[in-house]
Amino acid sequence: MLAAMPLLMAYMLVGEKLHEWLGIGIFILFILHHSLNYQWIKNLFRNKYTISRIIKIIVNVLILLMIIGLAYSGVTLSRYVFDNFSFSRNYALARNLHMLCSYWGFALMSLHFGFHWDIFLGIAKKFTKNKSVLRTSILRILSAGIAAYGIYAFQKREIGSYMLMKIHFAFFDVNESLYMVLLDYISVMGLFSIMGYYIMKILKTINKK
Repeated sequence: MLAAMPLLMAYMLVGEKLHEWLGIGIFILFILHHSLNYQWIKNLFRNKYTISRIIKIIVNVLILLMIIGLAYSGVTLSRYVFDNFSFSRNYALARNLHMLCSYWGFALMSLHFGFHWDIFLGIAKKFTKNKSVLRTSILRILSAGIAAYGIYAFQKREIGSYMLMKIHFAFFDVNESLYMVLLDYISVMGLFSIMGYYIMKILKTINKK
C-alpha cells in the first residue's frame, strides 16, 4: 500500500488507467490488511482505553471512511475498469469527494504507519544486536532531513490546500519528472510517518508517568 500511494497521488503522470488499477489494488490490500489483523478488531471494545489507543482507533476509523469514500467516488469517476458501472452520475460531487479522501487518506495512512514504526525498529534490533551511537545519530539526522524536505514538499505541492478543498482540481506539469513528483510525495509520507512515530513515543512516556 505504501509503495502504491505516491504513484496514486501522481495519477496524471502515471496515467488514469494505471491509477484505477492501483486504486483497486490498494482497496484489496486494505481488506487483506484488516483480515490479517482481525484480532485487533475483535479486541476493539476490550481492555483499557489509553490516550494512544484512542488516537489510533480514531485514525483507523477515519482511514476506513476515506477508503469507502474513495471506492464510491472512484467507481463513479472510472473511465476504464468500471466505465459501464456507476453508483451515481453526480460527477462534480464524486470528483470533490475523491480529492478530499485522497489527500486526507494519504496523510492519515502515513500517520498510521508512523504509529507502528516501533514494530519495524524492534525487528531491526534483532538483526543488529550491538548498539551503535553513530548509527543512531545517522538515522536521526536522516529522519530530520526527510521531515524538513517533507515540509517543503507539502507546501510546494499545496497539499494543505487540497485537504481543505481550497483547490478542486489536481494540477500537474506534464513536463515535470515523475521521479521528482514521487520524491516529493514520499518525503511528505515520511514527514507524517515521523510525526506519527513521535506522537506515540510522547504518549507512551506520558502513560508511564
